[in-house]
Amino acid sequence: MKATQKDFARGVPRGASEANIFFFCGPDEAGASAAAAKIVEALPDAGERVDIAGADLRRDPAMLGDEARTESLFGDKRHLLVRANGDEAHDAVKALIETSEAGAGDAAPVLIVATSATDKSRTAKLLEKRPDALVAMFYPPDLMSVAVSVRAMADAAGLRLGGDLAERIARAAGLDVRLAQSEVTKLALYCDADPQSPKTASTDDYAEIGAATEEDGFQPVVNAVLGGDVNKLSGEIRRIKELGLNPVGLLLALERRASQLAQITAKLGPRGSFDNLSKGEKAQLGIFWKEERDIRNQLGRWHRRKLDRLIPRLVALHRSLLSNSQSAELLLSQNLTEIARFAMKR
Repeated sequence: MKATQKDFARGVPRGASEANIFFFCGPDEAGASAAAAKIVEALPDAGERVDIAGADLRRDPAMLGDEARTESLFGDKRHLLVRANGDEAHDAVKALIETSEAGAGDAAPVLIVATSATDKSRTAKLLEKRPDALVAMFYPPDLMSVAVSVRAMADAAGLRLGGDLAERIARAAGLDVRLAQSEVTKLALYCDADPQSPKTASTDDYAEIGAATEEDGFQPVVNAVLGGDVNKLSGEIRRIKELGLNPVGLLLALERRASQLAQITAKLGPRGSFDNLSKGEKAQLGIFWKEERDIRNQLGRWHRRKLDRLIPRLVALHRSLLSNSQSAELLLSQNLTEIARFAMKR
């Protein structure tokens, strides 16, 4: 079966409880991951999470079925989270289905977040008509849609957001719904809010728990890296350490800007001009007036072929950070420097 991004914005889609294999794809990796998290929360007993890389499944397709039918060390339930690139998991999913139909036994829920894949990919086609599978594609959201999601998160937490606070949280999170959820959770704790005792949060409340200014966030680092400003980057890396910025959160902001550049490039086509975009088109592409100069500069440095190399590299770095948390800062610093040097070459 298939679901849409709007279905997940409203909660868990109908029919999801009947599925055991979930395939989340599209250019918005954050939205796909957030959908996977919603499914896990909705499982009657999610149990232990087992992380598997798509590259491992490509080398050994039988691994997925083996892991899905292996009991937890303590006999508890488990679910599998696969992070793949494109159709890396296709053969493994096909093998899982075939062995299940041959009577191999019950399998744990499998959730696949497939970067660079679409609902037209082989894996999606394999699953979309099956009643025991769910396929959904996610596109990068605009400010208003993320603000709506932030308000829904706040309502669920017993938090009333005054003024344009929902938009401010959405913008501060770089339109990443996972980071936005983290911000809402922190704000609810700060305001001592819960669904039984709702509280109203103000911009002053958010200022107390958030960064003091926008310059204390991720965007200056993103602009230095993708703008090829190696000299500025050294100071930004020092600031990352001083402020204790989360490496994965920073990388998510970088991934989102790379995805945005790819969207703009596709919109412009081979002969289009950034300056010819209308206000409405810029709004649809998530281009805020304060960011126009930086985005114009980055578009000049990252043509389509360079972006095609950058995005898979960021995905691979994301996996490395998640699996090497002890050395995440060092890994991030090295990769940011290499990417910035690559961006210097127009």
